[in-house]
Amino acid sequence: MNLHFLDFLLTLLHLLIIGFNLFGWIWKSTRKSHFFLVIATIFSWVVLGFWFGFGYCPVTDWQWQVKAKLGERDLPNSFIKYFADKVTGMDISSTMIDAVTAVSFGLVVIVSFTFYAREARRQVLRNRSGRKS
Repeated sequence: MNLHFLDFLLTLLHLLIIGFNLFGWIWKSTRKSHFFLVIATIFSWVVLGFWFGFGYCPVTDWQWQVKAKLGERDLPNSFIKYFADKVTGMDISSTMIDAVTAVSFGLVVIVSFTFYAREARRQVLRNRSGRKS
């Protein structure tokens, strides 16, 4: 497979994951999938991060390997930093990018867990009322 095409596909995958992490909770039909993607992201950043560095993303790891083969050097730790710099043409502070990412994701985690807990509670109540009839 052409490395430029693979790089493009990995960028697209990154943007889809980021977009769904940020907005997948909006639609009731995608909330369960969103919840599991949030859990997977937390697992990657924290559990895999224990071995590979906090905030570890396997997609970024794969993409940076492709970019290295394409001759790109001095890549940041974060795809979000890389993409923000590319889009704006600026060198945005990695500290600011990390802070915005952490706050945004923290809010998404709260929203996602709230919706998931609320739905789980409704399911329990439906099951209880169903047994009584």
